Amino acid sequence: MFAAPAAGVCNCDRDCDCVCHSTHKPDVSLRYRYCHRIFDLVFSLLGLVFLFVLFPLIGLCIRVDSPGPVLYRQQRVGCAGRIFWIYKFRSMYCDAERLGERWTQHRDARVTRIGRWLRATHLDELPQIINILRGEMSVIGPRPEREPFVSRLEQALPRFHQRLTVLPGLTGWAQVRARYADTIEAAELKLQHDLFYIEHWSLWFDLVILCATVYEVVRCKGR
Repeated sequence: MFAAPAAGVCNCDRDCDCVCHSTHKPDVSLRYRYCHRIFDLVFSLLGLVFLFVLFPLIGLCIRVDSPGPVLYRQQRVGCAGRIFWIYKFRSMYCDAERLGERWTQHRDARVTRIGRWLRATHLDELPQIINILRGEMSVIGPRPEREPFVSRLEQALPRFHQRLTVLPGLTGWAQVRARYADTIEAAELKLQHDLFYIEHWSLWFDLVILCATVYEVVRCKGR
């Protein structure tokens, strides 16, 4: 339905000749970087309206469905390896990680009933508008991972560190083209899409991803 450059993936091999062009490097024009930030700010300010309107309703549904806080925060690894707190509507039971950290899987039993709907519509990510306004995230970019997973994936996937050359995103090319990454192989597929986005970044590509995300939200075909 949505067009994108070339095949949409990038080689993850260590000896691959392609180079990721970060939006923080001089080979990407200053004008593009300013436009990217303006795009983030405009989207976030509009998103704040939806957040204020939907917060009471979503909060009530979460509290009725399962005990615990409405919002959830977690440390993630951002651009250049900086650690920051990410905010989400809680979509899992409070004791979800009592047995330790692990990747979320399809039909994960830790996800609540309302959490499944929030994840399908991506509404659980809405509070991350705060992270975008702070400059910790962008609207479009690779999704930020937790530090233990980053360490594991950097050892398994030679080019994984290149994801950290750009701001992490609310949504991304990997999110609209791939699903849960609960194995190294699935994480590699997502990495291929993330590297492709970094190498082919443009405002047009951002709009393509944003439209594809909205399409998924309307169809409730998220994670």
